[in-house]
Amino acid sequence: MKNIFDPKVTDELIDRINKLTPETKPNWGKMRVDQMLAHCTVAYEMALTDKYPKPNPILRFLLKSFVKKGVVNEKPYPKNSRTAPAFIIADQRDFEKEKSILINYVKKTCELGPAYFDGKESISFGPMTIQEWNNQFYKHLDHHLTQFGV
Repeated sequence: MKNIFDPKVTDELIDRINKLTPETKPNWGKMRVDQMLAHCTVAYEMALTDKYPKPNPILRFLLKSFVKKGVVNEKPYPKNSRTAPAFIIADQRDFEKEKSILINYVKKTCELGPAYFDGKESISFGPMTIQEWNNQFYKHLDHHLTQFGV
C-alpha cells in the first residue's frame, strides 16, 4: 500500500483529484463526483476535527470488532460496498469547494506526518497505528478515485 505520508504520494493523489471535473461519471455506484469528494472528506474530518460524535460504547465495540479490519487492512474495498451513515452524502455539493476541501485535508495529513497519527484515537475504532491510519486514508481515497476513473 502506498504511503499517504510521502509527499510524492500526496502529490499523486492531488493530481488524480485535479483530473476530476463536475461531469466525471463513476465506473460503478450511484454517487456523483461532487458527492464522492464530500464523502472522501468525511474520513479526514473524523480524524482531524470534532465535527462527528463518538459512537456509543456498544456500537464502537462492534465497529472495532467487526468493521475495523476491513477498513485498515490492505485488501481493496469491493465495488458497491455499503457505507456508514455518516459517509452518505445525499445532497448536491459545490464541486470546486468539495475538491478544495479534500485536497487541503490530504495535504494537511501529509504535513502532520506519521508521528501525529501514531496511536491517535479513531472515533470509531479506538487507537490506531500509523499503518492503520495510512491504509484507511489511502485505501478509501484510492478506491473512490478509481471509481471515477482517475
